[in-house]
Amino acid sequence: MSVIRERTAPPSRLRRPATGTAGPPRRRRSGEPRGFWPYVLIAPAVGGMLYLLLYPLLRAVLISLQDFRLRQLIMGDAEFVGLRNYRTLLSDPRFWEVVRRTFLFMAVNVVLIMVIATLVALMTERLGRFGRTVVLSSLVLAWAMPVVAATTVFQWLFHSEFGIVNRLLTGAGFSSFDRYPWFAHGTAAFSLLVLLIVWQSVPFAAITVYSALTTVPAELYESARLDGASGSRIFRSVTFPMLRPIFLLVFSLEVIWTFKAFVQIWVMTRGGPGDATTILPVYAVQKALAGQRYDLGSAASMITVVLMSGVLVLYFRQMFRQEDEYR
Repeated sequence: MSVIRERTAPPSRLRRPATGTAGPPRRRRSGEPRGFWPYVLIAPAVGGMLYLLLYPLLRAVLISLQDFRLRQLIMGDAEFVGLRNYRTLLSDPRFWEVVRRTFLFMAVNVVLIMVIATLVALMTERLGRFGRTVVLSSLVLAWAMPVVAATTVFQWLFHSEFGIVNRLLTGAGFSSFDRYPWFAHGTAAFSLLVLLIVWQSVPFAAITVYSALTTVPAELYESARLDGASGSRIFRSVTFPMLRPIFLLVFSLEVIWTFKAFVQIWVMTRGGPGDATTILPVYAVQKALAGQRYDLGSAASMITVVLMSGVLVLYFRQMFRQEDEYR
């Protein structure tokens, strides 16, 4: 019987891969192109964003440079007039009065919102679980209320004949508030709008600041208390420096939201009485609708965007300068 012996190849003669030497898979370098598919996937979202945001802005800029009234809106034969609409606005004393009122309105609202929201967040942090749940739930419910619904409720609360506020004040002995017309006096209407916008804006700011407070290490507070620091000193030296980016974010958003407040004013007072509650967004709509001067309305809107951007740029520069000094 013949025996078949298997011959084992030496290690150097084992089968090797057909192409080159085997090794770990080559990693893609960070600078290598990944193809065009990621750009194809995000193209619809980017295109939709540009169409919904950039096109209306460019269209408003174009209208502000044209003689665009009701006839041009129908016929479409607007004439290019350059900066004439801007010169008309800048030479109008009423426009500058509206600008002054807009900055006053923004400053009062933002200061009150930031102060109240910070106090509410600090209070919520010190409550127990049940108290925090109640406060945060109330803030979310107030924040979720639609703007028009909240404005309508405020109108009924301060109604001259049927409002509960006048009834409570009259019952408390303030007889001068019997059928007091809140919306017929400029200062009272301005104050009510500030109260409404602060009430609507504080929940978001308070929840955001509270969420940031939960990230501050408790050891820092304990060390500060052991050193004898008071509550205000702890806030200035520990809490505020740690939460500076969050305060910057909330401040910027509140500036934008209060600067362009329109729905509350238009539903409640339409800018009245007189011009007591007219700010730049309301002024732009009044120009566009009252006299069909869509060109002046667009110009006022563009000035509003420029002023709002300028305020944010100045604040960012100041904050970044302070951050560089602390480094």
